[in-house]
Amino acid sequence: MLFAHDTEVALAAAAALVNTEDDGALETLADLDAFVAEWGYTGSRRHTAAELAAVQDLRPRLRRIWHVDKDAAVEIVNELLREYRALPQLRKHDEWDYHIHATSPDQPLADRMAVEAAMAIVDVIRSGELERLRTCAADDCDDVLVDLSKNRSRRFCDSGCGNRTNVAAYRARRAGQRAAPTT
Repeated sequence: MLFAHDTEVALAAAAALVNTEDDGALETLADLDAFVAEWGYTGSRRHTAAELAAVQDLRPRLRRIWHVDKDAAVEIVNELLREYRALPQLRKHDEWDYHIHATSPDQPLADRMAVEAAMAIVDVIRSGELERLRTCAADDCDDVLVDLSKNRSRRFCDSGCGNRTNVAAYRARRAGQRAAPTT
């Protein structure tokens, strides 16, 4: 494990949230309920259109982190932490041992999501690992990913892009072999 477990989960959840921006996966309150359940967000929920809109509005702010240098990422993170008045504390709940929560469980969901993502990015920046935040290498995909592999080799998102790219390359090689003239 490269980072603490809660950091890795928060990074993956932030990437998943960003990736819902273009794929239409977070359009309804039911979608938001499913996302919250999938990623294990705790705390209060309002179950309103305003809550959904606030979470949707967070996506482009987080996406910027994947496309900027370290200094700009620090500015974005600091802005999020200031805006949502982060106050880091150790918490223990459910199956989780002590980990950091930096907001009250009563704060709005989007606030908690923003701060969790920002706190996770803090660990990435402090560890000198910002290059682990990447965009999918497939030509037709803009999804973001977090490379948590030991050898820093992950290039594709989880949407099948790696397989699709490899199959296309294989077919292109095969077509080139068949078209090559024999002497």
